[in-house]
Amino acid sequence: MYQITKDFLGKPAPPGYIAGLGRGATGFTTRSDIGPAREAAAAKDADKQQTQRSKDEEDERRFANAENEEGLFSNMPYEEDDEEADKVWAMIDAKMEERHKGKQRTNDEDESDKQEIDQQLHGLKRQLQGLTEDEWSAIPDVSQLAETAARAKRRRKTAVSRRGERYSQVSDSTLVAGLGLAGHDQEIAVETSKDEDGTVTNFLALGQARNDVLQMKLDQAGDSASGKTTIDPRGYLTSLNTVGAQTAAEIGDISRARTLLKSVTQSSPKHAPGWIAAARLEEVAQKMSKARSIIAQGCENCPQSEDVWLEAARLNRREDARAVLASAVRNLPRSVRVWEAAAELEATAGDVGAQRKVLRRALEFVPTSVMLWKAAIALEPPEDARVLLAYAVELVPLSVDLWLALARLETYEKAQKVLNRARRAVSTSREIWIAAARLEEQHGAAHVNIDRIMAKAVASLAASGAPMDREQWFAQALQCEEDGYSATCRAIVAAAADLGFDSDDTAEDRAGAWVADAERFEPQTGKPGVVTARAIFAQALAVQPGDVDLWRSAADMERSHGTADDVDSLLRRAVQFCPQAEVLWLMAAKEKWTRQNDVAGARVILEEAFAANAHSEAIVLAAVKLESETRQDARALALLERARASEFAGHAGTRGTARVWMKSAVLMRQLGRPADALAVAREGGALFPNFYKLWLVQAQLQPPQDARQTLSRALKACPRAPELWISAARLEFAGPQRNLARARAILERARVYVPRSPVLWLEAVLMEAEESDSVARALLARALQECPHAGVLWATAIVLEPRAQRKARSVDALKHAEAHDPEVTVAVARLFWAEHRVEKARAWFERAVRADPDYGDAWAWWLRFEREQREPDPSSIAAVEEACGRAEPRHGRYWQQAAKDPDNAWLPVAEILHKTAELLATTRQL
Repeated sequence: MYQITKDFLGKPAPPGYIAGLGRGATGFTTRSDIGPAREAAAAKDADKQQTQRSKDEEDERRFANAENEEGLFSNMPYEEDDEEADKVWAMIDAKMEERHKGKQRTNDEDESDKQEIDQQLHGLKRQLQGLTEDEWSAIPDVSQLAETAARAKRRRKTAVSRRGERYSQVSDSTLVAGLGLAGHDQEIAVETSKDEDGTVTNFLALGQARNDVLQMKLDQAGDSASGKTTIDPRGYLTSLNTVGAQTAAEIGDISRARTLLKSVTQSSPKHAPGWIAAARLEEVAQKMSKARSIIAQGCENCPQSEDVWLEAARLNRREDARAVLASAVRNLPRSVRVWEAAAELEATAGDVGAQRKVLRRALEFVPTSVMLWKAAIALEPPEDARVLLAYAVELVPLSVDLWLALARLETYEKAQKVLNRARRAVSTSREIWIAAARLEEQHGAAHVNIDRIMAKAVASLAASGAPMDREQWFAQALQCEEDGYSATCRAIVAAAADLGFDSDDTAEDRAGAWVADAERFEPQTGKPGVVTARAIFAQALAVQPGDVDLWRSAADMERSHGTADDVDSLLRRAVQFCPQAEVLWLMAAKEKWTRQNDVAGARVILEEAFAANAHSEAIVLAAVKLESETRQDARALALLERARASEFAGHAGTRGTARVWMKSAVLMRQLGRPADALAVAREGGALFPNFYKLWLVQAQLQPPQDARQTLSRALKACPRAPELWISAARLEFAGPQRNLARARAILERARVYVPRSPVLWLEAVLMEAEESDSVARALLARALQECPHAGVLWATAIVLEPRAQRKARSVDALKHAEAHDPEVTVAVARLFWAEHRVEKARAWFERAVRADPDYGDAWAWWLRFEREQREPDPSSIAAVEEACGRAEPRHGRYWQQAAKDPDNAWLPVAEILHKTAELLATTRQL
């Protein structure tokens, strides 16, 4: 291969070259390097390098400044324009130097002053060495110097303000206001603009209006509390465009629409809507004179269009409108609308005589107009109105309103004749038949006559081809009730009740349909409908008098909307038709006792009921309750003793019934005779071993050891009664020992005999919760797997969850529990209560009692919620007590504990409600 030879080999080194300098080597000089020849060459090279370096520095300085054109454009020709530009820039530079000269001089003086002060302080510091202590103390303090300087500054400001040498710029609005106060004529300098129609625009007033609007917006947007403002920067200025005249876009739209409508009116001058639209466009543009001119042209081109004449009357002033309408009636003498507009114009002027004259003139041209007749008759006194109506029904015989108005003005006999004539003239009108029935009721006619009229009405309308269905007739009955015609209402219901049924429909089918109609017409709060619903129930009861459920529905409706006498009368009729219906007897006795406070009357009803039902357990126990509640203890015990020795229906061969024996033991216990009560319970238990309540009574009357043995025998006789297992577990868990293991074993065994029982799972969870929440939650999870729809378990789950997870658990409870479960609803209400959401909590408590009024715990929680508010409302508490008294709840975990306590035996419902609320205070709170 060829070898490349370096070009610098064999050549002399450049001046100043030091071998290895790039690798960090250090240059050196030998003796041979020093000599005259070398020194001359070195000096020559050094001069050359210095010259090149100076040239480079000059070039750098020349091209460093971008404004220096000497180096950039040195080769270009220098013309006159360049010379003129240089002069201008020179003047500018001179001006700027002069402006900054004073500032530079000040800076130089400050620097010189600083140097002098330093020198002075330098000497003073040396002199401080000879100061004595007294001289040092006499030196003034810094605060005194500052105070002196502040006083001097205030004096200078006062002097300047007095001299009035300072001025502030004043706004234009202030100057204009000053001109107005000074009495100057500000209209001289105001710029105005004159439109085509002669309207003068004052731009100063327009600007002032915009300023006022802006000030109002700013005042509204200001926040006086924090000093901040909440102004929308994009909207508050653009909103000013809506003040005063229209925007440019609106003006453009109006111009285009004006051109279009002008083309329409010119191409179709007989087209009335075009003229009306053009006039209204000018009205929108606020050019009324032009609008009137256009609509006048429309009247000339379309004299037979009543819309054009009415629009012209509307756009013109009252006097001009009267002339316009006069021309209109000359061109359209049979236009009812034009005559009505003319009469209305006179009415607005307050001239009744002129209005009456216009309407009578109108009736000469249009004698068949019902509207004109009504308007004319309304202005006349009764005597003249009767004459006009008599003439009107001759001219307009098909107007039902005119016939009815005439009948109202006539006497009773003449009104009957008028209605008969009206019925012959308009045979398809139900209003005439109903008016006839109302007329009879108004004059005290017998109900038979009213019923006969409505029966003929239903048949006549069906024959004349204008029949009505049952719902339409019932709606007319409701209207009559609203107007105060009860007899007519009942007659309509009786006449139309059979409409819509086939011959195959049984009496039971008809009664069911009527009950549905009655429930639909049953009145709400403050609305009529009682008479209509009562008439429908009467019709159903006449067809099905032996239907107990129908009687109970009617009694419930009367109890809600009727009086105590109405309920008593209905139930008296019910027990006559259904003497074997125990529930009707009991309802009648309860109404006498509770609503009328008639104990003797209730006792008589029960005696009659027992005579009709000699072997009725329910009637005997009702009599016992009546006597015990009224504290007739001897009578109650005598009734029970006789009942225990008697035979009842369904219990042949036995003395009494299980409930009779149980009620006897409970009453004796309440009367303070526990020994007798225990004896009766044992005897009853021997007769009815499968009735678990007798075993529970025995266990409650015995000491713990004996109660344990009794419950052991009871579980063998009634192994599927959860109440017995719960009582046995509570007996083990109660007391100081709290044998949780034994109670847990009893409940586990109970779940074998009674699987899927929510109450057994609940009892086990509550016992575990007293020891450990984690164990209780684990057991509750198992319970929810076995009973996924048990509301009582879901409610307990909400209570046991930590606070952060309760809301999610409540959502799960509402999703998986049965719909409207009261216990879940109460738990959710308690959750809202814990979060201080009062209105939400109250709404959910109300929802709970509506879902199940018999659940007493919901009432108690609601009462406790109202009582524990920061400011309790007595009216709210009284409302809860009153509603609970009407509901008379009987169930609930804590309600039964309070109600079945012997000490609370004869307390009213309101007292038991408060006792239950006190028990709830001992439970676990959210």
